[in-house]
Amino acid sequence: MTSRNWVRLFFSTLIVGGLTTGILGFVIRWSEFQEYFIHVNISSILSTFVWLVGVGFIFSVISQVGYFAYLTIHQFGLGIFRSLWNPVQVVLILFALFDLVYFRFEKFAKNNESILPYIALAVFILVVGLIIAYLKAKQSHKNTFISALFFMVVVTIVEWVPVLRVNEKSWIFLMIYPLIICNAYQILILPKYLKRSEAEREQARQRIEARKAEKGKKPRE
Repeated sequence: MTSRNWVRLFFSTLIVGGLTTGILGFVIRWSEFQEYFIHVNISSILSTFVWLVGVGFIFSVISQVGYFAYLTIHQFGLGIFRSLWNPVQVVLILFALFDLVYFRFEKFAKNNESILPYIALAVFILVVGLIIAYLKAKQSHKNTFISALFFMVVVTIVEWVPVLRVNEKSWIFLMIYPLIICNAYQILILPKYLKRSEAEREQARQRIEARKAEKGKKPRE
């Protein structure tokens, strides 16, 4: 990918993360911000929206760092495990989902609290991951389903760890939706930027060849 398209991908993902957090933040934390709308406090609404967008930018950057880290890990995995890389990824997906349920329940569950909400959260991550992985496999027409599922499940959970350790519900849900949306956006939009980069390289090559041809046609003095 050309540097120009890397920059385009970065800023487009940044905007996606910022706007997603800015909009969903009011819904997720409605109990905190509803007074602004009841009393039509425009300045408070705007300042809160700007703050949420800024937080979304941070979530977006975390998502992008995770994606680039995953691309590196994926190449190492292919080089080390070769044909076994897909089974290894499946095992890691299962471990990540198990840890998401078991360790959170062990650390944060109160007496007689049901484990079902913890399982539901893991199932939600898995279902979303399956949907995005299906779309990715359909888009690329290659064996990318497991890799996309690994990214959407394992990498998303790793990116989510900072707020999972705090276990503040409002922050847990405020962060997970932008992460999922940014991760899904990157994995699905990347082919578009790759094709655009190839087209730009081809145009640059044609311009260079045209200049060489013009120089070759010039009469010798």
